[in-house]
Amino acid sequence: MQKGLGKGLGALIPSAQEEAPKTGIEEVEIGKIRASKYQPRKKFDPARLNDLVSSIKEKGVVQPVLVRVVGEGEYELIAGERRLRAAREAGLSKIPVIIKDVKDEDILELSLIENIQRDNLDPLEEAGAYKRLLDEFNLTHEDISKRVGKDRSTITNTIRLLNLPVKIQEHVSRETISVGHARVLLSIEDPVIQDTICDSIIKNGLSVRQTENLVTNLKKRKEKLLKTHVTQDVHILDAEKQLQYMLGTKVKIKGTKKGRIEIYYFTLDELNRIYEILKKLG
Repeated sequence: MQKGLGKGLGALIPSAQEEAPKTGIEEVEIGKIRASKYQPRKKFDPARLNDLVSSIKEKGVVQPVLVRVVGEGEYELIAGERRLRAAREAGLSKIPVIIKDVKDEDILELSLIENIQRDNLDPLEEAGAYKRLLDEFNLTHEDISKRVGKDRSTITNTIRLLNLPVKIQEHVSRETISVGHARVLLSIEDPVIQDTICDSIIKNGLSVRQTENLVTNLKKRKEKLLKTHVTQDVHILDAEKQLQYMLGTKVKIKGTKKGRIEIYYFTLDELNRIYEILKKLG
């Protein structure tokens, strides 16, 4: 499903296999184009950028970048930052552009869509862009879903990655752990346990399925211990009260399946009295 601006972007930026139409394309000095503050992409792979630089040196810029006018002879980039950077590094003074009249919210959407379609954003960059669309432009998850052509649940799950501790987010960005691993970690509320399991994933090379099993077993053990602790405490406290009433002194029960009963006495007479009571019970 590809709707909204996602479809429109294809019409705005010609594909590499097509010859770009002459109408609407201009040559603009690179120094007059400034980066967009709405660019969702934070990191650029040096190796891939170098490949693009080499390609531009050999064939030039095949696809124009998308810009808008922000002043007399000044432009702001909407889409195509990798091409702009590579053209600058290749030593070009000018670059082909398509000039569009675009609103602020549309710039973020177009930048996001272009990067998603080109598979250029890491999961956290994508999540951050979605969050900006929510916070800065009051779009809903459903609105974003229609604009980028992805299921609403995918949008929601991607945004949830921002709930992870920063350290784990960095592992996702660096691909030390996968998005699948991250989603499993999101099912844990305690950040300390999240961090511990994340370290185990990296150290032991756990698959997503192995991580799921680890978390499931951990939760089962925790629930069992909690249930056992609560049940035993209630029964033990009741037993202690009954014995204290029967013996007329302080009694402590220690242990669960195995343990001991401590009966306190404070004088020899009291010891004799307790002894007589126990003897009668026997």
